[in-house]
This record gives sequence, C-alpha cells and structure tokens, in this order.
Amino acid sequence: MLFWDWTWIILIPGLIVSAIAQAKVMSSFNAYSRIPSRSGMTGFETARRLLAVQNVPVTLHSIGGSLTDHFDPRDKTIGLSQPVGNSSSLAAIAVAAHETGHAYQDYEGYFGLKFRNAIVPICNFATNAAWPIFFIGLVFGAASQYGVVLMNLGILFFSFALVFSLVTLPVEFNASHRALIMLKENQMLEEDEIKGARRVLSAAAMTYVAASLMAFLNLLRMIALRDSRS
Repeated sequence: MLFWDWTWIILIPGLIVSAIAQAKVMSSFNAYSRIPSRSGMTGFETARRLLAVQNVPVTLHSIGGSLTDHFDPRDKTIGLSQPVGNSSSLAAIAVAAHETGHAYQDYEGYFGLKFRNAIVPICNFATNAAWPIFFIGLVFGAASQYGVVLMNLGILFFSFALVFSLVTLPVEFNASHRALIMLKENQMLEEDEIKGARRVLSAAAMTYVAASLMAFLNLLRMIALRDSRS
C-alpha cells in the first residue's frame, strides 16, 4: 500500500521539529501576550507610527483569527489580528513591527521579497501539481517509460516548494531584524522589552525553518519512493 510504506519514516524528524517549533511559537506568544509594554501602544498604533517614520504608503486593517497577521504586497496592506492589533503587549508590538518590516522591504525594493513575490505563482502551481503527477507515475511504475517521466516530473515540481521555503527564510529573518531595530531606534520598547520581542520573533522564525526541513524531507521521500519502485 502506497500510504503505509517505509518512506514515511523519512518525515519523522521534520514532524518532530515542526511540532516543537509550533509549540514554541505559541508558548512565546502567549507568555509575552500577558506582559504589557511600558509605552502602552497597541499593535495598530505601533504599525502606524513605524510606517509614518518613512511615510510608507500602507493601509492597516483588522483580520480574524490568531497569528494570521500578514503584509500583502499586492494591495499594500497590513492585516493584524485582534490579539495583535488591539493589544499593547510585547508580543503584539513585536508581531506588528515584523509585518511593518515586510512593508519596509516592499517600499525599499528589497530583492529577497521581490524575488519571493515573483516566484509565488509558479511555485504554487508546481507544488500543487507535484504529488498528483508523481503518484500517477508511481501507478504506472518505474518499468514504464511514462511512469519514470511522471515521477521525475513530480520530483522536479516539488523542488519548487523547497526553493520557495529557502527563499522565504532570509525574507522573514530580515523582517524580524528590521522590526527590532525600528523598535529600538524609535524608542518604542526599552532594552529589557526588546529581549522579549526578540524571543517572540525568534520562535516564529523557527516555524519557517521547520517548513524548509519538511519540504526537504518530502523531496527525499519522493526520491526514495521512485527508487524503491525501480
């Protein structure tokens, strides 16, 4: 049976790291959500002030969910969830500043963000098509010329998921780095508060590291599946 072969073992390290990263980000966010900043600024106020420093033309709006905060370069908007936008906690200010960091990247033409945005359509298409194409090839089998071609095509397509994850890493790290610098330079958080914001952003960054690891291990699994059918 395809869904119970030994290659699932390859994913175990990634699943463990992903679970740890997710637990860490939730733990850090929840812990620092209970610590109010001395400035008393909310996430929305933080983003507005930071955007105003360089007159970055970005619109802020509220979105549902928790930790769904994001910057959308297509319409130049920052969406902040209620636990972030309306809270004055260290966690809220850190997340709001991080998303503002992405807005700064876009405004300044940061290459990493421009490149990531450019490859989004092809990466989405290739990643969504990868497993269906690969499994069709797996059904044909390695003994069939079509099977080998389809499996290799699926592996090639899925490699775009790994590329996207790896491209995303420096973009996210840079946004967090910018956030901490902006908060410090604009005296929005004091030195001891910066440490708390850094912990929140570092925990969040680990989820992107875990995503890259999972993409890599899934690619290895596809290769192992192909070779086991040869």
